[in-house]
Amino acid sequence: MRARRPKSEREPTIALINIVFLMLIFFLVAGTLAQPLDPALKLVSTADLEGSAPPPDALVVHPDGRLSQGGSDVADAESFLATLDEPALETIRLVPDRELPAAELVALARDLRAGGAQRVLIVSERGLE
Repeated sequence: MRARRPKSEREPTIALINIVFLMLIFFLVAGTLAQPLDPALKLVSTADLEGSAPPPDALVVHPDGRLSQGGSDVADAESFLATLDEPALETIRLVPDRELPAAELVALARDLRAGGAQRVLIVSERGLE
């Protein structure tokens, strides 16, 4: 009787490499989620527009921390909130200047919330570049 040789225990690395390669090819072919824009398409550019006016009910915060609404100066957050009625206190819109320090913006939003504002929204500029 012959002695049995132990089977060589090979890892199926070639099969794993083939599977990974096929998955790579599949995702390269099927991975296009959105069609690219037509090269002849020209997107709207707002760089040459005059600065648009903020919403009429928004509180504008200047770089030096000065507050204004509708072109007239506002002393502080409390006096701004005193001019609003109950429905207007649900959502307050802030339009901060780009140069305003973030700490001042956070402090102002905290003062508005403490004064009775339900939500404080920060209005910002957004664009495709």
